[in-house]
Formats: sequence, C-alpha cells, structure tokens
Amino acid sequence: MYRIKFLVFIITFFLLQNSNLLAEKIVYLNIEKIMKTSKAGKSIIKKINETNEKNLKKFKKIEEDLKNDEEDLIAKKNILSEEEFKKKFDLLKKKINDYKILRQNSIQDITNKRRNASSEFFKKINPILGKYATNNDISFILQKKNIIMGKTEFDITKDILKIVDNEISKIKFE
Repeated sequence: MYRIKFLVFIITFFLLQNSNLLAEKIVYLNIEKIMKTSKAGKSIIKKINETNEKNLKKFKKIEEDLKNDEEDLIAKKNILSEEEFKKKFDLLKKKINDYKILRQNSIQDITNKRRNASSEFFKKINPILGKYATNNDISFILQKKNIIMGKTEFDITKDILKIVDNEISKIKFE
C-alpha cells in the first residue's frame, strides 16, 4: 500500500513538473501597442492621418461649392424658367451624387491602403516572432487581447518592440 501511494506521488510530481515546463514556454504580446509605438507603425499611422486630412480638406471645399451652387440655384428659382431650373437642379443632383461616389471611393481606398499596410507590417513581424521564439525556446506566442489575465513576466512586448524598431524602419503605404 505504501509503495502504491509513493508511486502515485512520484507520477503526479513528474506530471506536474512537465505541465509547469510547458506553461513557461507560453508568452503573450500586445501587437496593437507594437503597431502604435514602433517606428514603422508610427509611420503608417502618420501617413494615414495625413491622407485623411488632405481628403477632408478636399471634401470640405467640394461641399462648400455644392452648397453655394444650391443657394445660387434657390436664389435664381423665380428668375429662371421652369425648364431651365429643372436642368440646373438635375445637374446639381448629379454633382452631389458624383461627390458621394467620390467620397465613398476615397474612404474605401484609404481602408484598403490601411489594411494592406497592416498586412505588410504583420508579414514583416512574423519572421521576427519566429526567430525570437526559436532563440528563447518558446512554444506559443499569444495576442494579449485574447488573454484575460497573465503574469507580466510572460509579456514579451517590450523585447519585440526593440527588435522591430531595429529591423523594420518603414512600411510602404500606397
């Protein structure tokens, strides 16, 4: 009986040891923080913001022109014949629709550029993560957003951020 208890104790001890070793090989990473604070991520965000500001200025100018055209048309409503007013009104409606299409295409274009730049960023980070995992004998790297709670000693964000800043300076944003 004593030997059976001892054997169960030894087996349990080794199983717990193996599970602890496995747990030590799982780390996590805050990929959003790397995207926002790395040199390459900052350059992407800066270019996106510059493009957005440029588009906002362009669209504001077009909106002002359309509003002026509308006010001008309303002011001339009593002067113009009904047929002439309808032609100008239809032309204004066409301009407004063209503006909406242009704006929607511009928003879609920026979204696609942002998605492509993010994808390129993650493609460049993956080999870095693989090399880091190999060098540090890590089994799994999880995203921090998918973890409810974890020890801070398993957070490798700072280490990866330093490596990313050294190896990736810019991401193409087109």
